[in-house]
Amino acid sequence: MSARQDRQQQKGWRNRIVSSGEKPASDYLAHHLNWRVHPRAQQDALEGVLDQVGWVQNVIESARSGELLDGHARVMLALRRGDDTPVPYVQVDVSPEEEALILSTLDPLSAMAAADKEQLDALLRDVDTGSAALQSMLGKLAADSGVTKFDPMAEWEGMPEFEQEDLTPAFAVKVNFRSAEDLRAFAALLGQPLTENTRSVWYPQAEKIDMSSELYRDES
Repeated sequence: MSARQDRQQQKGWRNRIVSSGEKPASDYLAHHLNWRVHPRAQQDALEGVLDQVGWVQNVIESARSGELLDGHARVMLALRRGDDTPVPYVQVDVSPEEEALILSTLDPLSAMAAADKEQLDALLRDVDTGSAALQSMLGKLAADSGVTKFDPMAEWEGMPEFEQEDLTPAFAVKVNFRSAEDLRAFAALLGQPLTENTRSVWYPQAEKIDMSSELYRDES
């Protein structure tokens, strides 16, 4: 190979993928340096996509160490379906140092992408899913991206009205403050006047009642 050809080859990125295929979920090994944890909401949303669409992305396995570099959650979900559940993969030939770089940057790099609000809005209008977990995730994505604004009142629209006849206090919370400044800050949060001599308050604020009555007497 000439020096010119060598320079031209160096302009492109190396292809580190050496093989691909599928194998049972139980044949995969979690990476000992994996730092990602997968909350239940994420697992449920991911399972919703897999149930509705199926596999569209391979997990990534190191050909040298045999450990996963990406796809831990997908393998975990597949294991719940049974050890013989086939999982598609690609194998890459990388050094231990490169494995650490991939593990530490793959997901964070994806998270750095910004959202085009108009494009995201148009995309979400075409999404149809029967998964409650997936719908919740997409709703949060729209709200976090500024496509929609969270309206707490809208969440209650159509809910049956509820009237509580028994107003007997369920519990009391005792709060201690280290300084008068902390007390004033707490009073601002409650929207009620508090002083060093205040013995009790109701939240939400209620009309003053006779706390010495038999109903509210604390026998503890």
